[in-house]
Amino acid sequence: MSAPTAFRRRYGASPLHLLLVLVSFALALYAGLRLFEGDAVGVAVWFVGAALLHDLVLLPLYSLTDRAVQALFTPSPDDGRPARRVSVNYVRVPAFVSGVLLLVWWPLVFRQVGHYTAATALPADGFLARWLLITAALFAASAAILFVRTWRWSRAQRQARSATK
Repeated sequence: MSAPTAFRRRYGASPLHLLLVLVSFALALYAGLRLFEGDAVGVAVWFVGAALLHDLVLLPLYSLTDRAVQALFTPSPDDGRPARRVSVNYVRVPAFVSGVLLLVWWPLVFRQVGHYTAATALPADGFLARWLLITAALFAASAAILFVRTWRWSRAQRQARSATK
């Protein structure tokens, strides 16, 4: 057995993967140390606050939302259709991307940054409309993909039924 094969079997991925993970950890450590140089207490409070906000508020909120969406997409047992929980991902993915965009751009989306125009010489309005349009486009594209895949699946089922007759 060669050394790369043994490494892959023991580690579970290639040596390049391990190298990239170690480099990303080093980069995160460097960024963290640079962050703490300025206002260490403020950064620590921000991290603890963000962790508490996520664990105590956001995690239960998006877990409940995900359960509700799963209940919507899971057919009843007497429906005759196979239970396809994969379709819930057509809601999860655009919601996740939209949420990340909102998380990154929320000060501009909600017009909480007064100095943006002075610093960039660009208008600060329009971010809410753009975020809503992007969110609508993400959900529309996801719905279109779901429709096409469902149509193809039902067509394949019809062809399979007609072939067995």
